[in-house]
Amino acid sequence: MLVVMVTVPAEAAEAIAHSLVQERLAACVQAGAVQSVYRWQGEVKESREVLLLIKTAGERYTELERRIQELHPYDLPEIVALPVDRALPEYQSWLMSAVHPD
Repeated sequence: MLVVMVTVPAEAAEAIAHSLVQERLAACVQAGAVQSVYRWQGEVKESREVLLLIKTAGERYTELERRIQELHPYDLPEIVALPVDRALPEYQSWLMSAVHPD
């Protein structure tokens, strides 16, 4: 299992989340507002964004990453994957069934 963090502009968040779940690249996507402070092209910037927490299976990561890049409006999207060390076994079973086609 992986949790993938992606920041997006608010206007793109819902469409990206729905696409990833509908295409079975993610079992679940949670979205919440964040204030990002970052360095971009030599300047410190600040933006209101939405943080997507995407839950998926490790073997789906490459396809998930590619699809996020296709859907994402930024030139360089933040895509950070964190391995899940432990999870409720029943949740993990549900996740795996949600991201693997029948």
